[in-house]
Amino acid sequence: MHRTHTCGELTIADLGTQVVLSGWVQKSRDLGGMTFIDVRDRYGITQLVFNADDNAEMRAKARELGREFVIKVSGTVIERTSKNPKIATGDIEIKVSELEILNAAKLPPFMIEDETDGGDELRMKYRYLDLRRNPVRNNLVLRHKMAQEIRKYLDAQNFLEVETPVLIKSTPEGARDFVVPSRMNPGEFYALPQSPQTFKQLLMVSGFDRYFQIVKCFRDEDLRADRQPEFTQIDCEMAFIEQEDILNLFEGLVRHMFKNVKNLDIQDFPRMSYDDAMRLYGSDKPDTRFGMQFVSLTPTLSEGEGEDLVKGKGFPVFDNAGLVVGINAKGCASYTRKQIDELTDFVKRPQIGATGLIYMRHNEDGTLKSSVDKFFNEEELQKWSVAFATEPGDLVLILAGENPDKVRKQLNELRLEMGNRLGLRDKNKFAPLWVLDFPLLEWDEETERYHAMHHPFTSPKPDDIAKLDTDPAAVRANAYDLVINGTEIGGGSIRIHDRALQSLMFKHLGFSPEEAQKQFGFLMEAFEYGAPPHGGIAFGFDRLVSIFAGLDTIRDVIAFPKNNSGRDVMIDSPSTIDDKQKVELHIKTTV
Repeated sequence: MHRTHTCGELTIADLGTQVVLSGWVQKSRDLGGMTFIDVRDRYGITQLVFNADDNAEMRAKARELGREFVIKVSGTVIERTSKNPKIATGDIEIKVSELEILNAAKLPPFMIEDETDGGDELRMKYRYLDLRRNPVRNNLVLRHKMAQEIRKYLDAQNFLEVETPVLIKSTPEGARDFVVPSRMNPGEFYALPQSPQTFKQLLMVSGFDRYFQIVKCFRDEDLRADRQPEFTQIDCEMAFIEQEDILNLFEGLVRHMFKNVKNLDIQDFPRMSYDDAMRLYGSDKPDTRFGMQFVSLTPTLSEGEGEDLVKGKGFPVFDNAGLVVGINAKGCASYTRKQIDELTDFVKRPQIGATGLIYMRHNEDGTLKSSVDKFFNEEELQKWSVAFATEPGDLVLILAGENPDKVRKQLNELRLEMGNRLGLRDKNKFAPLWVLDFPLLEWDEETERYHAMHHPFTSPKPDDIAKLDTDPAAVRANAYDLVINGTEIGGGSIRIHDRALQSLMFKHLGFSPEEAQKQFGFLMEAFEYGAPPHGGIAFGFDRLVSIFAGLDTIRDVIAFPKNNSGRDVMIDSPSTIDDKQKVELHIKTTV
């Protein structure tokens, strides 16, 4: 028997018990007359004690133990004289009677501690060691608990978990596919699924009216903190429903998760249109934990009539702008010139691309002072103050530019930066938001055609179908995203379930009838055999876990992640294959 107990369960109630423990050496302390060893497993740490009157050979062996040696000990639970309230076993220790080294270990390349000295790349190379650290292990325990709660909730709602194929057909829409050559079918390729989209729709046609799957998906796209080439979705689909049914049911899922995993009651799930999200926050996934909504000083027709407060005053930056818009940073009027310059440098970074930053202080004495006082007098600045609802102590930050969409995106980055600087993005506060009524199509300058903003199977709003031929950009999608703390957690839509409408959609996306038939003929044919109205949603499981864990990256909630180049540096993948494999796969080799 390698163990009778784990290293995290023994307490004062176990005094006098004979036990066997196995685990890894966390640290050792030789105090001359006594030697202490901390032994660790996934459940916790227990202190071992070796006394001067113990077997000399055993004590000598104990003194030779290095970090991460795998050991087995037998002994008696005794009360610890110097207790440690920070660990569950801190009231006891084990007086060791037998010690066996199960496996020696080299000195690890970094400390196996909560606060390690290992950098990201080093820890990813030795991920099996990194996984021994409490923070990483706890993230995977959290992930497991969340997966169990998801299954529990959806099972109670009569969802069936159905596995869909991993080797599927490559399609031209969306991100790039990972492709797999077929040895049995020379010159032909499978693709790894970007999502199980068409299969879950076929399950609705099949009569499985409530489907879900916690499923791996694959996208060959550029990476960042919240993206990996392979990721996990909570994929769901329902038949005989409308949008409201989906929003209500999956609000319930999110509430269930917060309550049963974090013991938090999340009540409000406000809703906002895509147009309002872009107008007020410059983002379709706004962080609503704090305010700082945008205020436009040059109202556009789409935003309603209003007085233009900045043009015609001789300031070229405003006179030539398509949009002048800003935010009120409450309590920041005391910012120094150095701090203002830091913000200016921030928005001028190439990743953001603003040309400069204008500001106005509402001083504590009530006076208004701006960086453009040469062009605007006190009376005109007073109108700015009214527009931004400023109070003494506030600082207004303003951006301007020719392209309104770009300016809003730039201001969104500045707003988030101010949220960080002011401590308004509290990781222990959660602000869910539904964003609704997305555009169905978006224009791509490079290909000079419309692409589906979500995917080609998203249904247009019934009232907007007629606009597909006359004003495609104005057509709204029957789509919805769930955002938490400025991160898109899930997205879905009511699907097209009629062949004629699906064919029309493919036409507007630039597919010829032949291309549509070749790529998606199987789905359109299925629609002719009685497809019910249906819709669904997919949650990014990795992102959801990272938000629950309070992390900015999804890598530490994935057991074996890739780095920012899409590489697994632990197993050195992707890698080359030998010429024999290439011949079998009908891949031409270079001479």
